[in-house]
Amino acid sequence: MRKFKKPVILENVLVENYAAEGKGLARVDGKVIFIEGTIPGDIVTIQLQKNKKDWAEAYPLSFTEYSKDRVTPFCKHFGVCGGCQWQMLPYSQQLGYKQQQVADNLGRIGKVEMPDLMPIVGADATTGYRNKLEYTFATRRFIPKEEFQQLRAEDKLTEAIEGTIGAAGFHAKGQFDKVVEIDTCHLQEEPTNLMRKAIVAFAKENGYSFWDIKNHEGWLRNMMVRIATTGEIMVNIVLGFEDKKMQTNLFDYLLKEFPAITTLLYTINRKFNDSIYDLTPVAYHGNGYIIEKLEDFQFKISPKSFFQTNTKQAEKLYQITRDFAELDGTQTLYDLYCGTGSIGIFCSKDAKKIVGVELIEDAIKDAKENAALNNINHSFFTAGDVINICDDAFFETHGKPDVIITDPPRAGMHEKLVKKLLDIAAPLVVYVSCNPATQARDLALLDEKYVVTKVQPVDMFPHTHHIENVVQLKLRG
Repeated sequence: MRKFKKPVILENVLVENYAAEGKGLARVDGKVIFIEGTIPGDIVTIQLQKNKKDWAEAYPLSFTEYSKDRVTPFCKHFGVCGGCQWQMLPYSQQLGYKQQQVADNLGRIGKVEMPDLMPIVGADATTGYRNKLEYTFATRRFIPKEEFQQLRAEDKLTEAIEGTIGAAGFHAKGQFDKVVEIDTCHLQEEPTNLMRKAIVAFAKENGYSFWDIKNHEGWLRNMMVRIATTGEIMVNIVLGFEDKKMQTNLFDYLLKEFPAITTLLYTINRKFNDSIYDLTPVAYHGNGYIIEKLEDFQFKISPKSFFQTNTKQAEKLYQITRDFAELDGTQTLYDLYCGTGSIGIFCSKDAKKIVGVELIEDAIKDAKENAALNNINHSFFTAGDVINICDDAFFETHGKPDVIITDPPRAGMHEKLVKKLLDIAAPLVVYVSCNPATQARDLALLDEKYVVTKVQPVDMFPHTHHIENVVQLKLRG
């Protein structure tokens, strides 16, 4: 018979600092303990989860004393939906801990010579800053702990569970088949909440089924809303199967109630995952895309396009990147992991030529369209792997890079690409990262030929643990 270990519970533990991923850090008898949902100054009773020799992970069971720095979260779903982990921390302190996170990662992992970090660039708007949100429709609603206990005490739990015929919101943490039903999400401006609620009400009134994740059946599945600073609004509704009558009824109702919608699309997804990148969205209303602007540059955004989620902060991020590139009109700029070409296009006025390379062909198609939209004729975008594409023949045709901008995904650059950059030996590299830990790892490899000359953290996502960081590197000697 399997024996279960008795849970380890520690009382009155002082949270001293923050660690990676926004977890509180405490020390008990020489052991480092990472505690979720806490901030420095909290005194908590905790239960250990992972328990190793020198470190452990834990979650709080109760609070003996709250930190004096705590503030009241502005969202009633805080702590349940998991979207904003730091609402209980003043924004100025969030920025301070993010700055420290970058410094710690670069120092601990990179271990290369560094200049002083520039002060982190914070966001002017800390709510309503996302231009894109994705909601999930589900048959089952996640019931938070407090509500669960109250319903059980009132003997209404069974009635509440059976009465849930559909909900829309975000996946509950650790609950793949349930969603947290959202009343108001503060991450995106209206009419996003109003539209989501209207669809749920209309579907229930007309008996339309919601997606049953466990049984892989149902009609309403997902909803993506993009709201551009130009005022244009895109809605893509993902459905489990085609039904022309239901689609017409729902879409006409939505367009009547929300005439501000610029383009309305639908996508049929019968797969077991929610990705739509191998599917074809169909435009029901409008031209199937919206236009976003960064400074004077326009960008065409389709349902499957990648675009920075915080438009105003993206503008700041790209301005810093352009400044770090030190362009004077004579250089050939290579934009690696160029996506839809946004960084290269943003820097185009100060470059002699822009060369963008990206693995995803659809993104390159968007990049070419965006270049044409902005009348940029000195650009070349191609799909493929930088490691294979950037050879002597390619350089002879398009020129060797004087400046390289690289903006990889969270996993950072592949080691082969780092070696390729060392072989190319461009005089200047700007490394834009959404993960300072993997960036630090790559900087350690680039240290063979490059010295880090500037470091600028940028906060793209207030109230979350995520942080962007821009690094300028120059060729040694």
